[in-house]
Amino acid sequence: MNLEQERIVGKTKVDDDVVIKIEDLHVSFGDNHVLKGFNMVLKKGENLVVMGKSGSGKSVLIKCMVGLLTPDRGYVEVLGKDIGTLDQHALDELRSHIGFLFQGSALYDSMTVRENLEFPMRRHRNRFGADQDTLPYVMEALENVGLAHTLDLMPAELSGGMKRRVALARAIILRPKLIMYDEPTSGLDPITAKEIIELMRNIQKKYGTSALIITHDVDCARVVSERMILLVDGTNYAEGTYGELLASSNPMVNAFFKK
Repeated sequence: MNLEQERIVGKTKVDDDVVIKIEDLHVSFGDNHVLKGFNMVLKKGENLVVMGKSGSGKSVLIKCMVGLLTPDRGYVEVLGKDIGTLDQHALDELRSHIGFLFQGSALYDSMTVRENLEFPMRRHRNRFGADQDTLPYVMEALENVGLAHTLDLMPAELSGGMKRRVALARAIILRPKLIMYDEPTSGLDPITAKEIIELMRNIQKKYGTSALIITHDVDCARVVSERMILLVDGTNYAEGTYGELLASSNPMVNAFFKK
């Protein structure tokens, strides 16, 4: 790293190539210590997978990153912002640069596909300048996921895989710098899961987004990740590429790959 890649914000040195930085993160709920000194860095343009068993703290981790949960201690920086110092307005602005793909798709049942995609645009029209016609943006997002023909359909008329793809279109419509995927292939059949994974790869290539993928799907991690972190006992227990972790002789690491 050279001096041109760094800048100083307050007392914190910020690397322009770093999208997320987490240092010594601790979160407890009573006597339940969920995160116990977790550390993580996500680089610009990178697909990073975090894997952990149910209840390991993956959802807690995401909530800390977007300011929905205040940790007991630790440092969380997202897109160059220290989350712990942001007020509600600044948090809302930061979140507008983050796309979310929720595990259950989280489409609004009472809205058409078009209305679902237009929803995040209503609060952030300033991002589109004087252009008030949202249809071209909606159509581009739907075309990116191969669902332009669903524009006027209701969520109830879509299959589970189609709902997930529409949710992905909504996640990218504001052209986010960062996308967070929460179990993107959960509940999908193997063929549809592969389609979602391919779409994730295509979106990264087209828009150059950085992605944090929370998943327990080993096949998804193998195909989409450039680097992986295994969340065990509240810590970043092991890190590396899929191949590096697969070749590990550590029993705790082996358990993730069913060796």
